[in-house]
Amino acid sequence: MLRFGTDGVRGVAGVELTPEYALSLGRAAARVLGGPRFLVGRDTRESGSLLEAALAAGMAAEGVDVELLGVLPTPGVAWHAARDGVPAAMISASHNPYQDNGIKLFAAGGLKLSDDVEQRIEAELGGATAGPVSGLVRRRVFLADEPYQQFLVQSLDGRGLDGIHVVVDCANGAASHVAPAVLEALGARVDVMGAEPDGRNINDGCGSTHPEALQRRVVEVGADVGLAFDGDADRVLAVDARGRLVDGHHLIAICAIDLAGRGLLAADTVVVTVMTNLGFRLAMAERGITVVETAVGDRYVLEALGQGGFSLGGEQSGHLIFSDLATTGDGILSGLQVLDLMARSVRPLADLAAEAMTSLPQVLRNVKVKQRGLDVGAAVAEEVAAVEGELGERGRVLIRPSGTEPLVRVMVEAPTAEEAESAAARLAAAVERVS
Repeated sequence: MLRFGTDGVRGVAGVELTPEYALSLGRAAARVLGGPRFLVGRDTRESGSLLEAALAAGMAAEGVDVELLGVLPTPGVAWHAARDGVPAAMISASHNPYQDNGIKLFAAGGLKLSDDVEQRIEAELGGATAGPVSGLVRRRVFLADEPYQQFLVQSLDGRGLDGIHVVVDCANGAASHVAPAVLEALGARVDVMGAEPDGRNINDGCGSTHPEALQRRVVEVGADVGLAFDGDADRVLAVDARGRLVDGHHLIAICAIDLAGRGLLAADTVVVTVMTNLGFRLAMAERGITVVETAVGDRYVLEALGQGGFSLGGEQSGHLIFSDLATTGDGILSGLQVLDLMARSVRPLADLAAEAMTSLPQVLRNVKVKQRGLDVGAAVAEEVAAVEGELGERGRVLIRPSGTEPLVRVMVEAPTAEEAESAAARLAAAVERVS
């Protein structure tokens, strides 16, 4: 049976994530999260409609009324849940290929679930017998993306993006209609890619996991900037006018420096994960900005933001969280904040990124192991200590089990790519020996 990973449940649609499982999860979620009403959105995968129907049926079987929002970015679903004060679900496998799908759950108010709540839902799975459907399932009579678009436009406090030429890659996913419409409403000149979903082309050679075409297009058309979203649009990566990729670390650094300079960075603190580049930490220290570190996963970043009352956090993958504006990571919202900064400063993204931080060479190796969550830390501690001793303060080592796959991730940062590659290969071999 599927279990919760770092962001909901995820698996091959129809094989691991079946309609039967979705129905059971719907019943369990309704019992644990409660409330008279539940919202459900989905991305553009061909399996989405069937899973949507099954999930909604399970919720309705518990007496909960379900509103189907249709195709909408994950942060759009969270926004509706926050506005209405109700729980919600998003059917999406994010950046995975179309064959996969997943279900992300939000507590009332659009909040990500804690580990404890996820465990309670897992404990409820399969615990209910079939019964009559007593709740109602209905679709919104208006387009759910319209009020969400209005929120995005209003997030710039009346400022526009006139004069900025942007190429946007929607990954043939949930952002395909929303992102271009919002950018055009703000006055940007927009070239659109990856906005013709057919159910199977989501993330296929496009979007934030495959930005190469966007990089070429930005240069070809002479655009100022490019934005690449993933399938459910909760993350964004950028491309500067020269076609160079600007990752999540640089985007967070750019925004942290800007917010701090305007007195809007709460407690002069930014929240990131253990995978964040050492160069980011050094750059923040130089500017007096405190860095709080969490486990990998945007929900852990969200927890730290809430507990500390902080206003900005994120991950290298492009999950940026502006907690003063949203309850979760929002790729479109984050892209707008970066474009707004470019417009206000009248400076190109390349200059902003270069001044914000310099990344140390980072090498990541994924080592296959027998089971998901396998902890090899103690078994390779001696080898890790040796490598850390050689790198000293010039580098960093991190070894952790994947939260979603039977892999152990080996990450090394060092002053040169050669040193990082050598150390990563050495540690990966150590993991293979003990797994």
